Amino acid sequence: MPPTVLLIFGGKCCCKYSQNDILISLLLQQFQQSKTNGSTNGDQYDIAIVGGGMVGMAMACSLASMPLTKQLSIAIIDRNPALKSGTSIKKVDFPDPRVSTVTPASISFFKDIGAWDYVQQHRHAYFDKMQVWDYTGLGYTKYHARDVSKELLGCVVENKVLHSSLFSCLQGLIFYQKNDCRKTIHPANLTSMSLQPSSSSVGMADSSSPSSKGLAKLELSDGSRLYAKLVVGADGSKSEVRNLAGIKESGQKYSQNAIICTVEHIVENRCAWQRFLPTGPIALLPIGEKYSNIVWTMDPKESLERKLISEDDFVKAVNGALDYGYGPHPKSSLFGEFSASGCFEVPPKVVKLVSERMVFPLSIMHADAYVAKRVALIGDAAHTVHPLAGQGVNLGFGDAFALSKVIADGVAVGSDIGEVTLLKKFEVERRVANSTMMTILDGFQKAYTVDFGPLNILRAAAFNAANLIPPLKRNIISYASGEMRFPLFA
Repeated sequence: MPPTVLLIFGGKCCCKYSQNDILISLLLQQFQQSKTNGSTNGDQYDIAIVGGGMVGMAMACSLASMPLTKQLSIAIIDRNPALKSGTSIKKVDFPDPRVSTVTPASISFFKDIGAWDYVQQHRHAYFDKMQVWDYTGLGYTKYHARDVSKELLGCVVENKVLHSSLFSCLQGLIFYQKNDCRKTIHPANLTSMSLQPSSSSVGMADSSSPSSKGLAKLELSDGSRLYAKLVVGADGSKSEVRNLAGIKESGQKYSQNAIICTVEHIVENRCAWQRFLPTGPIALLPIGEKYSNIVWTMDPKESLERKLISEDDFVKAVNGALDYGYGPHPKSSLFGEFSASGCFEVPPKVVKLVSERMVFPLSIMHADAYVAKRVALIGDAAHTVHPLAGQGVNLGFGDAFALSKVIADGVAVGSDIGEVTLLKKFEVERRVANSTMMTILDGFQKAYTVDFGPLNILRAAAFNAANLIPPLKRNIISYASGEMRFPLFA
């Protein structure tokens, strides 16, 4: 077999694995070797993960942390520069506008694989309460972690911190594993994928080795080739794995864009806020210190206008959208004043814009299948959702955890980890859970694109019911936290 690039660090341990810079410098040498020593015949792996983003890296960490799967050889295919040079994270920098709201279920997953300790070394913001209200002033809901006897509702973390933490976790797991497993990063793009014939009676033109029969063959943009028992597509909404596997998808583009940015307050924000406006929701999420993240959904024309207006005008628009703009503050429910759940609060004023304003279009997409022969899709490669509840990456982490468990079950009984019959167990579990969440979020999106009197009253009634009926509120919190697979008293 040709030389293999390992992420295993041989020799004597000269530093602690938490010293990330030293480990990355060692990895850089290995990455350079992978380019120099590439094989035209192709290395063979148990699993090839296409896409080294947050979900793909979480998948790799999960496999490397589980007793039954840590010995599997894994190739991560991604030309992201962060996998070659590491992500520079400095405390003095303003928070990046690209953030994720990590649910308690995802936090538990990170803790299980050993990645949460790395997250806590960087900026992050736990929150234990959330306020959601309607622009009509007819209703609002306040959620507290104490409603479900918990300490927190979630944690807002910059995407680059999540990715760097998973990368550091993978390095540490491999560094301390006492086995000869291979974990290789290929800094390239996937260009073609096909299944090798499983029969030994192949034509003379077939140059693959006998041991690669029946495996998936992957051709990469750097000219290299590799084989895998299972290809995991974690390569985003425009997944090349999904396309090459012939898996169709359905969905639609929303007539909405989202503006994201980082803003600063005079006081620290410790609550997650969301207000539903006529053109879409605006969310104000704590990100640590006196900073918050804005996710503001609106029609495409308005988003481009707001991106180009002055910073001062944009700050005024944000404060208006979170205060009296579009309508009055909610003061009472349809059933009288709120008391048990606390009074309506006005979010902290934004005083400064501290990042660029980034605009991206919104859509919903669901793959017709999550699995095929030697292929499994996770994260945005399988589904994309509206960002109004911050569930997108959490669904992806759930996919990674579920697929890892199914692979471990297959290894335990000696099954072929690329067989559809095994992979279907993953699809059955995750497709139903993801479809339920997607339906709920899509319903919210559609309900708030119509400004109609009777519908406004119904929406307000739903807010008030969630605020006044404790069992319903507990179910909503538990479902949004990822602790329940299905909503409404499942």
